[in-house]
Amino acid sequence: MKKIAVVILNWNGAKLLKEFLPSVVKYSSEAAVYVVDNASTDNSLLVLKEEFPSVKIIQNKENYGFAQGYNKGLVSVEEEIYCLVNSDIEVTENWLTPILIHFEEHPNTAIVQPKILDYKKKTHFEYAGAGGGFIDKFGYAYCRGRIFNTIEEDKGQYDDTAKIFWASGACFFIRKKTFRELNGFDSAFFAHQEEIDLCWRSFNLNYDIYYCGRSTVYHLGGATLATSNPKKTFLNFRNSLLMLLKNLPSNKLFFVVVIRLFLDGLAGIQFALKGKFQHTFAIIKSHVSFYLWLFKILQKRGKFYKQNYYQTKSIVYNYFIKKYTIFTHKF
Repeated sequence: MKKIAVVILNWNGAKLLKEFLPSVVKYSSEAAVYVVDNASTDNSLLVLKEEFPSVKIIQNKENYGFAQGYNKGLVSVEEEIYCLVNSDIEVTENWLTPILIHFEEHPNTAIVQPKILDYKKKTHFEYAGAGGGFIDKFGYAYCRGRIFNTIEEDKGQYDDTAKIFWASGACFFIRKKTFRELNGFDSAFFAHQEEIDLCWRSFNLNYDIYYCGRSTVYHLGGATLATSNPKKTFLNFRNSLLMLLKNLPSNKLFFVVVIRLFLDGLAGIQFALKGKFQHTFAIIKSHVSFYLWLFKILQKRGKFYKQNYYQTKSIVYNYFIKKYTIFTHKF
């Protein structure tokens, strides 16, 4: 058995498999390659069987979404390290080597993310992960190389290996034992920010999360759910609140969640002023859903919560008021 499994979750993505899976097969000789299919109704399975015979297929009974789809599929994957890869990722030669070396040399590292560049504009970082992620005190996510919608050009500034707070689900390496210890992704999230929640739970158990700039992949982004889709707005705002409720230290829980609800309201007003009423309504729906999930999520809170989960108090203030549009350790 090989040490690492590259696992791609697919739902009606035959076109993406044809375009992006060849690079994974070509440059992943160290790994066993799997596709977990979320009950696709297109010809995905036929494409896999006819064009990629070396790829192992795991068939889920229905479309469980990202979180539970991986949870179900990974039950039967026994390699020591999981590499969860979006179906719209192009990988590069020797992309696995530096990450495998890092895992071998750093036994306390549970999760690793490579450098993620934009498939459509390969000179720049990609929105979903870029050079490794952090959150502020109120749970707003940002990355080295991407703060809100400002994306940096790759000039080698993040070619390092650095400890981060969260790794992108677009290309997410995790030890099998850690994934199982944490019971995988939280299925309540369905999709979006479940990887940040998993990283936060890992962080609370004192595991390390790293970014490895010596490994590079290219991400198309928005292939499953476009940024302009109100459903994405709903999931991002709802799941961010659920994540705070689960993982915040008790002494910060009430204050941070109340402030975050207020800031979400301001975001809703901003969407309305721009005529994006569907997104305003999506934020309202996200808050209603949050209240409906409140007691179930509270029951999922763990026993240990670290205080120093954030790098900066407010990325919103730093970005919109202080005009810090590029990542800096001075936050």
